[in-house]
Amino acid sequence: MKRWILFSILLTLLAPTFARADGFIIIEPGPPERPIPWPRPPHRHFFAPLEVAFHHVTVKIDGQIATTSVEQEFYNPNPQRLEGTYLFPLPKDAHIDKFTMDIDGKQTEAELLPADKARRIYEDIVRKMRDPALLEYAGRDVFKVRVFPIEPHRSKRITLSYTQVLKADSGLINYTYPLNTEKFSAKPLANVSVKVELKTERPLKTIYCPSYSVEIKREGSKRATVGFEANEVTPDTDFSLYFAPEQEDVGVNLLTYKTGDEDGYFLLLASPGVDVNEKILPKDVVFVLDTSGSMAGKKLTQAKKALQFCIENLNDEDRFEIVRFSTEVEPLFDKLAEANRSNRDKANDFVKSLKPIGATAIDDALKKASSLQTERDGRPFVVVFLTDGQPTVGVTNPEEIVAHVKRNSAGTRIFSFGIGTDVNTHLLDRIAEETRAFNQYVLPEEDLELKVSSFFSKIKEPVLTDPELKFTGDIRVTKLYPRPLPDLFRGEQLIVAGRYSGHGNSAVVIEGKVNGQTRQFSEDLKFSGESSENDFIPKLWATRRVGYLLDEIRLHGESAELRDEVTELARKYGIVTPYTAYLIAEDEAQRRVPIAMQSLPQLNKDQAATEFARQNWDSFKNERDGEKALAGARFGYALKSANGGFAGGAPAAAEANRALGISGGVPPISSITRSADSNMRLAQYSNEGQGRFVAGRNAFQNGNLWIDSLIQKQPSAKHVRIQFDSTEYFALATKEPRALPWLALGPNVQFVLNGAVYEIYE
Repeated sequence: MKRWILFSILLTLLAPTFARADGFIIIEPGPPERPIPWPRPPHRHFFAPLEVAFHHVTVKIDGQIATTSVEQEFYNPNPQRLEGTYLFPLPKDAHIDKFTMDIDGKQTEAELLPADKARRIYEDIVRKMRDPALLEYAGRDVFKVRVFPIEPHRSKRITLSYTQVLKADSGLINYTYPLNTEKFSAKPLANVSVKVELKTERPLKTIYCPSYSVEIKREGSKRATVGFEANEVTPDTDFSLYFAPEQEDVGVNLLTYKTGDEDGYFLLLASPGVDVNEKILPKDVVFVLDTSGSMAGKKLTQAKKALQFCIENLNDEDRFEIVRFSTEVEPLFDKLAEANRSNRDKANDFVKSLKPIGATAIDDALKKASSLQTERDGRPFVVVFLTDGQPTVGVTNPEEIVAHVKRNSAGTRIFSFGIGTDVNTHLLDRIAEETRAFNQYVLPEEDLELKVSSFFSKIKEPVLTDPELKFTGDIRVTKLYPRPLPDLFRGEQLIVAGRYSGHGNSAVVIEGKVNGQTRQFSEDLKFSGESSENDFIPKLWATRRVGYLLDEIRLHGESAELRDEVTELARKYGIVTPYTAYLIAEDEAQRRVPIAMQSLPQLNKDQAATEFARQNWDSFKNERDGEKALAGARFGYALKSANGGFAGGAPAAAEANRALGISGGVPPISSITRSADSNMRLAQYSNEGQGRFVAGRNAFQNGNLWIDSLIQKQPSAKHVRIQFDSTEYFALATKEPRALPWLALGPNVQFVLNGAVYEIYE
């Protein structure tokens, strides 16, 4: 039988409907006596063992015209010369003005095939390879070109470019490049990069990437550059970028996701842009620095450099004070002083003279800082608090200190930096909770100066303080995150995720204070009654909510309701970490879910790892200081501050693994890599349980079967069994486009569609 091997190379066009367009090289191997090696990594498809050396994408967007240039190099590690066909599926409704292809420096013309012929090509590949991974591209036109030769142990470089018109939806423009196809590479990519240059006629407000941590550099009000780069990675998530040029002072945009009868999900983006210089608010800042004996050495050296950076980056209209504390409290000016050159010089000299000695009087220091807010003149009042220890002098009871902060700090934001592993995380997190701020915990190997300076650069220019959201019409919104809303700063964005019921138009009103005066910014937006696009929003919302619920458990105690909701959200949306894995496994064991339907069957069968998970969960709930407590606090913050449903999970997982004593990578579990250590096995099981996010929810793998996370909650649903590769199978793929991403998981999959459970089996 003729064997086909497929390698998916990443090339994409974008459409606002999130349609994907990837290029494929289909390879025919040589004579049967010289077969090409066919390794199949765990949970990967039978795609050809070609390797991607690098993948560089450059995008230039002028208004709504996007020109994408792709350069990608493939390496053939096999001893045979290969011949292949390059297929480039087009997204639905895409209008391509220009398409060029260059193979090893030679301009090559591609043939355009209509969707019906393209579908027959894909189905033929699925039948021959017994692998349905390409079915999600069915129904698209395709470019086709022959690629020959692909020499043994040589590279093949392909360069493409295309130009298209991007559509605007309620003023919001979307560009998507599906990096997820690189998961089919035989090895991690040595280098992958995406660079997007934006240019608009009107000022740019919203610039948002939900999938990757990107660097956004604004160049004036109408230009920006967005960049992403990584080495030795296997991207498995599309690169997606939203942007909006606006005429209002604060740009407001809305994305929604709603299917079925349950409440929808929304993402609200609000940005003041960079063209509001005249509205920057002067602020009052008090720097509170711990100079107790435990700060000696590198800690105090970095803290002093960080404070000097902040002092030099105060605005001329700002006022400031420095309070150093150990056994006693010592202010510099004993008042809020103007940030003129003379006072800055005095402050720098004061900081240089600080020595580490004495105990830690946290309560007295925060009382002094709060007492400096004597004038209620509308200025934002910010306290930057740096400490490495726990209260040891004066009031040492954390509950009393929090009560004093609550009583004395109305309108104050206290941003804390916990240095090292001895800080009381519960105390600092409670202080942040009471003052609408957030904390950062700096590990011994991390750079305190960098973290403080980066933070202060972001809050340098406040635009809107004490913001609140209001909605009109028949729209009811619930469970908004972040909660409460943070202040809005120049160049920053407010990204709010929530649930909603109803549909139709609504005025979204952002109300806050500008120079002490209440201002309102309103935008008419539409909440969709049915929308399956933007399926990243449910996971983003769930990631943030799980972070808030876990912090409730950690800071205020566990309840059955909190525990149950965390468990259900983690399973449904694939937010599986060593903490939530324990809750999921315990829940499924208590409900007596059959082992064949469990989302973490290996963990449930591993008593030693399960016991380790239980101990780890107890530490998360009960420990207030030390390495495990620090990891738990950083874990919750990573979830709550996630700006992308996919990218947000990696930092949180890293912190959860840190609590297990694992600071490096976690290899995939197999008979070879299954660790002898319970902590590593727990991390491996957690990684496996994350599964894949499909159509707004998680799919997990149990043996060779992919299972929709909703099935456990559908005990009485009708079951429809369909054999893979049968006439009925391809009829379902043709009739139900929403089934395609589920079918693409593999030949054995169960999923919920239209109220029924479909069972695809070999």
